[in-house]
Amino acid sequence: MNAVTPEQITRSALASFAGAPDGRTRELSNALIRHLHAFVTEVDPTPAEWMGAIEFLTRVGHTCQGARQEFILLSDVLGVSMLVDTLQQTEEDGVTESTVLGPFYVEEPPIAEQGSRITDSDDGIPLWVDIEVTDSAGKPLEGAIVDIWEGGPDGLYDVQRDLPEGEYDLRGRFRTDADGRVRCWAVVPVSYQVPADGPVGDLLAKTGRHPWRPGHVHFKLAADGFVPLVTHLFPSGDPYLTSDAVFGVKPSLIIELDEHDPGEGPAGREMNAPWKSLHYTFALSRE
Repeated sequence: MNAVTPEQITRSALASFAGAPDGRTRELSNALIRHLHAFVTEVDPTPAEWMGAIEFLTRVGHTCQGARQEFILLSDVLGVSMLVDTLQQTEEDGVTESTVLGPFYVEEPPIAEQGSRITDSDDGIPLWVDIEVTDSAGKPLEGAIVDIWEGGPDGLYDVQRDLPEGEYDLRGRFRTDADGRVRCWAVVPVSYQVPADGPVGDLLAKTGRHPWRPGHVHFKLAADGFVPLVTHLFPSGDPYLTSDAVFGVKPSLIIELDEHDPGEGPAGREMNAPWKSLHYTFALSRE
């Protein structure tokens, strides 16, 4: 009997998946085996390094609890999330670019009224959000569903804080009006660190990378007959725009915020300090 070779092991592993009845499953399995075996062959890990990798992935899994999704975070910091996003990006002209969902999206967020505040706190710089949702030709889309969420001035999302069950902060769902618009009060986003107290944080530290994301506001938009859009808007001037820990910044999503003096603000809100406003048009692609 001939000695087993690395090439024989790879061929045997590929052959074991050859009978997968679903073609896509077979394609994915074969590609995974080829690339994973090629990686292992290239780096030639010691048994201790291999076990270290197993233990790292085990820690990632154990860290996934409640709102903490460490595997999404791992995908984000390795650039995989943005790679998947970019490969799926529509090529239709005039359509807003997408970016990563992130680990802090909440299904079915609370419904908010037009012009309302999505936070009860007075912390941070008030931000008037005034957006329009259109098709790629610029026609306003009435009745589109828009989810808006962001981290707070403390750098944390509501799901990371010890809030009573069913309570949310800086998170809301809106329906566009007849002009395709949504308006609400939020706060100017700030730079923040991705969760760095777990295995992914250890990976960043060991590889000399910082855990910071530039300030941004999340948007998820959906309308009948259109491809859903998940994206962020990034105010200009943030020091981490060129080194986002999850590679999520696209130039078309960097915006200028307008500055305003104290006085009466939109929706009848009396402003005792300077505030800012965000204006943007999101264009969706037809299915």
